[in-house]
Amino acid sequence: MRVGLTGGIGSGKSEVARILHDLGAYVIDTDVLARQAVAPRSDGLMEIARQWPQVVPRGVLKRAALAEIVFNDPSARERLNAIVHPHVRRLAVEREQHAKPGQLIVHVVPLLFETGYVDLVEKSIVVIAPDDERVARVVQRDHADEAHVRARMAAQISPQEARERADYVIENDGDLAHLHERTQAVYEALTKAA
Repeated sequence: MRVGLTGGIGSGKSEVARILHDLGAYVIDTDVLARQAVAPRSDGLMEIARQWPQVVPRGVLKRAALAEIVFNDPSARERLNAIVHPHVRRLAVEREQHAKPGQLIVHVVPLLFETGYVDLVEKSIVVIAPDDERVARVVQRDHADEAHVRARMAAQISPQEARERADYVIENDGDLAHLHERTQAVYEALTKAA
């Protein structure tokens, strides 16, 4: 079974992915694949260079410069997604070939619903955490300022909408033991369903 795992920035989806991996799932992180999709000399990077040559000087992607462009311009963000997402999906399908027969395959996709990636999976999981905890985690992890983190959160799907669209919800509002317990319950439900 192919499952999509998502959650807003700082929600704890990476920790849930780690727990699912430890329980036996085959985890594919699309953030890692997105970096591969725009690696030096990749087709994805060449397409970005044609669209925004200023962010690829001497064949190296200036991520911060590109992020600044697409964060402030929804049409630019759509163009970037149209370039990167097909490459990410191709790489993800290639990675699936390494899963064992019958193994639960989990795609970690920050923009699962927003990009239509949800159509490629059979079930979806969203990790939900209180906003203030999410902000605190990201400020500490990324050394970012609070206003920037809140702006990034506002640009993502609302937790309420994600909750309504997901097949499973994991509440990350306690300690790691609670998160593990809740994640294990979802893992067991998915393996039974498969």
